Amino acid sequence: MEFVDSHREGRQAQLALKGRWVAVNIADIQEQLATVDLQGLAALSIDAGLTEPLDLAGAWALEDYLRGVEAQGIAVDFKGGAPGTLRVVRQALAEDSSVHPGDSVAEPWANPVHIIGVNAVERVHHLASGLSFVGHVAVSTLRAFGSLRRLRPISIVRHVYDTGITALPIVSLIAFLITVIIAYLSATQLRNFGADIFVVDLITVGVLRELGVLLTAIIIAGRSGSAFAAEIGAMRLNEEVDALDATGVDAIETLIVPRVLGLVIAMPLLTVVADLIGLAGGALLCHSLLHMPIQQYINRAESAIAPTTFWVGIWKAPFFAVLIALAGTYRGLQVRGSSRELGRLTTVAVVQAIFLVLLADALFAVLFMEIDV
Repeated sequence: MEFVDSHREGRQAQLALKGRWVAVNIADIQEQLATVDLQGLAALSIDAGLTEPLDLAGAWALEDYLRGVEAQGIAVDFKGGAPGTLRVVRQALAEDSSVHPGDSVAEPWANPVHIIGVNAVERVHHLASGLSFVGHVAVSTLRAFGSLRRLRPISIVRHVYDTGITALPIVSLIAFLITVIIAYLSATQLRNFGADIFVVDLITVGVLRELGVLLTAIIIAGRSGSAFAAEIGAMRLNEEVDALDATGVDAIETLIVPRVLGLVIAMPLLTVVADLIGLAGGALLCHSLLHMPIQQYINRAESAIAPTTFWVGIWKAPFFAVLIALAGTYRGLQVRGSSRELGRLTTVAVVQAIFLVLLADALFAVLFMEIDV
């Protein structure tokens, strides 16, 4: 069986990894790696996309070989990124040299400029890590669409049920209550000017454009965003994610992509339900408080709604779903060490998800205003 395919052009070479890089094949893998001509090389590009699977033993063998290559002054890079199992091995081998025994630690107020600089660098690193995670999820999602098995439809359906069907009661209740409150407040004010009929305009446009999707997104951020962070964080604490990496399974493709796609499917459906319940709540209050016939409410609502009013809210739902899912799963993957860290990062996931939803909603409002939608 062939495990290595090398091609050389001058001082550069390409190395493609093939076959099953598992423990039973290590002897053959090392023998084939030894036949690769490194004499006079300046750069070595490695394509690990054909390995399936790459277990922990295979990653150890690859890392051992790469260290020998780099010791000869040859620059090594991976086409498409290093395999997840190799990253686990490198993380295990990395030494934490940030603080050593005997080092003196300055007081936080001793050098405020230094503290500001350290915090700024940390924020940049966090931003780069977040963008890298988003890119990895995007690539894994596109790759999953090429195969039904990798897309994991059963897992997606389960997450649609968990994030969508089971959330219907709370989404419906909140949409009804908030709409009734807004309708009551607007009715009490507009009635003083004899403009009762405009309560219907306020309810329909407000619910369909903003309130329906925004309330749904905030509820889902607190409900499903926290669940994603807690589930994946618990898997981190139990070393289940590391076990997936060690066996050559892409944790992003297995754990993250189904959750993102499931929430993207569920959010527009929940938004439609919230819109319907909100309009029904507005009709109920207008009928009971303003003594407005239901048919009049329906006729006024139809005249107040523009062709794009309903779709503005629906278009925003998938974007909000992606932000919520990414915030929850990203913070879940960051859990390390203790259950206290799990609780802290779950809280951070919810706060960041709500912040991103509100920020995205503000940007959408500006965009729709500029394009006159």
